[in-house]
Amino acid sequence: MAQLNHKIDEVIVTTLSEQGEAHSAPMGISYIDEQVLIQPFKPSSTYDNLKRHRHCTINYIDDVRVFAGALTGRRSWPTLPCEKIEGEYLEQALAHAELDIILFEDKDPRARFTGRIIHEVTHAPFRGFNRAQNAVIEAAVLTSRLNMLPKAKVQQEINYLRIAIEKTAGEREREAWGWLMDKIEDQGIELTYD
Repeated sequence: MAQLNHKIDEVIVTTLSEQGEAHSAPMGISYIDEQVLIQPFKPSSTYDNLKRHRHCTINYIDDVRVFAGALTGRRSWPTLPCEKIEGEYLEQALAHAELDIILFEDKDPRARFTGRIIHEVTHAPFRGFNRAQNAVIEAAVLTSRLNMLPKAKVQQEINYLRIAIEKTAGEREREAWGWLMDKIEDQGIELTYD
């Protein structure tokens, strides 16, 4: 029986639209033995693309603007063609894995796509995330779930995460944070700062 690794890696999943255009979305992935489990919410472009075209790319990146951008309408990140599948990967990826989807379970509210890694490439070393980068990723997750969380919970989490932004953020992290805060406020959540 396959063993699910409960560790979840926050990555960018790149799929191809019906028109052949790259669509990149932040997603938490897990591993089952040597395979990758991708569970997009329904409806979503990632779900539609994977259901139709059974390939995707997992991008490992340290530019958190891509995570924030996907949730705030900023998706025009340069891509390059994959080597072993019909697909694309993010140009700024530190590493990427090309997947062939071998199993599809159409569950609600999240489908389950299991992928087999057929090619992996490391482009640059990963030097780790600083606290601000982690804060942006956590804020991106919050932003993707605004319709599921109480406003008070969002406010509490943002107040805590903001400490890391104030202490350790660089220019990219501040830009990504700003995009997310604008999105949260556009959804009718008024953020107060202590």
